[in-house]
Amino acid sequence: MRAWWAQSLAEVRMTLRRGETLLLTIAIPVGLLIFFALVRVTSTPTTHRVDFIAPGILALCVLSTSMVALSIATGFERSFGVLRRLYVTPLGQRRLVGAKVAAVLVTEFIQVVILSVVALALGWRPHGGAAGAGTVAVVMILGSAGLAGIGLALAGRLRAEVNLAATNGLYLVLLLLSGIVLPTSSLPTGLARLMVALPSGALAEALHRVLGSGIGPSGTDWLSLAVWAVAAPLLASRSFRYD
Repeated sequence: MRAWWAQSLAEVRMTLRRGETLLLTIAIPVGLLIFFALVRVTSTPTTHRVDFIAPGILALCVLSTSMVALSIATGFERSFGVLRRLYVTPLGQRRLVGAKVAAVLVTEFIQVVILSVVALALGWRPHGGAAGAGTVAVVMILGSAGLAGIGLALAGRLRAEVNLAATNGLYLVLLLLSGIVLPTSSLPTGLARLMVALPSGALAEALHRVLGSGIGPSGTDWLSLAVWAVAAPLLASRSFRYD
């Protein structure tokens, strides 16, 4: 337990000290929230733009932290031999993975607090109440698990530089097509259905439903998030290489 706790604190400190990580997890989401909430670049299905943008940006926080930041950092740690050295220490594989998960969850909590404060200052009025807050927490944890699995699967198989390019490319695609800043209703029907089948799309839709309308996620959202939360980490654990 002490080894896991020490490594978790180290992971959190390293995450918060990396300038590129802070840019990806804090600066970019805050900038996008303010820009799309105040500038009429695209149409939104809500009267007040921030009511649509804020839930999408919360989904973006999960995407940027669980998949992108985790994948890139892990990929370079693997390339530099850091993971191989940690793997053979008393820390072990499970506590190493647990420490990374803890760091992701702590970072996401900080993101949610900061983004919520900014969104509320912009006039956001979320729906759902206490029950909705609990649903949002479960949805974000499931989304985090699925996206982290994808990120670790990429980091565990690709060279660090290739993983950097692949992860950033995937990030941009999911950002534009998952209903995060652009409504999925503006996409072709087939593409919109495909996006909801992905963890980022299901997460964004679930958050829009709960926080934007005060209704629960659809069965499709729950199914997609649950399947990815199990399948993606399992794939990552079976395919991950430490050297």
